[in-house]
Amino acid sequence: MHAMQYGLTLPGDYDMDIVRSRVARVGHLLDDWDGLGLKAYLLRERGVHGSPVNQYAPFYLWNTVEGMNRFLWGGAFQGLVNDFGRPEVSQWTGLAHEEGGAAGSPVAVAVRRRQRIAEGGELAAVMEDAVGETRRLAGEDGAVLAAAAVDPHSWELVHFSLWDHESPKAEGDVFQVLHLSAPGRDGLPRGRQW
Repeated sequence: MHAMQYGLTLPGDYDMDIVRSRVARVGHLLDDWDGLGLKAYLLRERGVHGSPVNQYAPFYLWNTVEGMNRFLWGGAFQGLVNDFGRPEVSQWTGLAHEEGGAAGSPVAVAVRRRQRIAEGGELAAVMEDAVGETRRLAGEDGAVLAAAAVDPHSWELVHFSLWDHESPKAEGDVFQVLHLSAPGRDGLPRGRQW
């Protein structure tokens, strides 16, 4: 499993209905993308759920590197680049994925928490803690799924979770979910990834 996200931070007075309309128009295009576990079309709106910014920031869980590369280099990503400019794309190696008790429910919000891994820590213990946090999040009421991944270049962990209600029991940035493409969600490996 591979995680990926890019964020387009937009002006404070930007009409976020433009983003909503764009997702409504093109979101379905990845509903059957080979190699994609899921793509959550995420939106943060200034003043909503404590967000200080307007931001469009889709989050992906990939089953295959080939599917991810085909998305980035095969033309699909170019449409976003043409409309908004080329964003920085963050990628993480998967650590864990768990389906939650609300796995079959419609998704309302997502929570993403990024954290630096402190120097001097035992890496195996840090990764096991991330796996444990994934299990904990997936076990909370209303959790649709939870995942954790790591970027060993910047030594950053990312925790990602989807929820069926707007009061998630997770810390981090809260996003509205505009659409969920999940053609390979059943194929995402569950549990610890090593």
